[in-house]
Amino acid sequence: MTCTFFGHSDAPETLEPLLEQTLREHIENQTADRFYVGHNGNFDRMAERALKKLQERFPQIQAYTVLAYLPRPGESYLLPTIYPEGLEAVPPRFAIYARNRWMISQSGMCVTYVVRPFGGAAKFKERAKQKGLCMIELE
Repeated sequence: MTCTFFGHSDAPETLEPLLEQTLREHIENQTADRFYVGHNGNFDRMAERALKKLQERFPQIQAYTVLAYLPRPGESYLLPTIYPEGLEAVPPRFAIYARNRWMISQSGMCVTYVVRPFGGAAKFKERAKQKGLCMIELE
């Protein structure tokens, strides 16, 4: 199953061990083996680090950073990147929205950290629920 992530850009670093433990459990139980993570904010960075670390122990998992914009020369990422087809035609101000919709459409599971009922993380958490994704809500 493919898993994606939505969380606040100011998520606290103290959340990272719980995020890693949650991912490890789903990998060990074989409920997730492919992961798509954005690259906008602290929650995404924690997910990237946790996935990179878990790939050492579980080489069978696939983890990707899904880009909303074409990378600039010299940019580097912890994980291999994906730039969804068709995103190049989306105006830059809507690129993150379009990327997030793509990630939901490709996934069956979603890990979230949402403590405020407004903003992008809350919006896409609700969209993932509406699409019927299996939800894992971290607090």
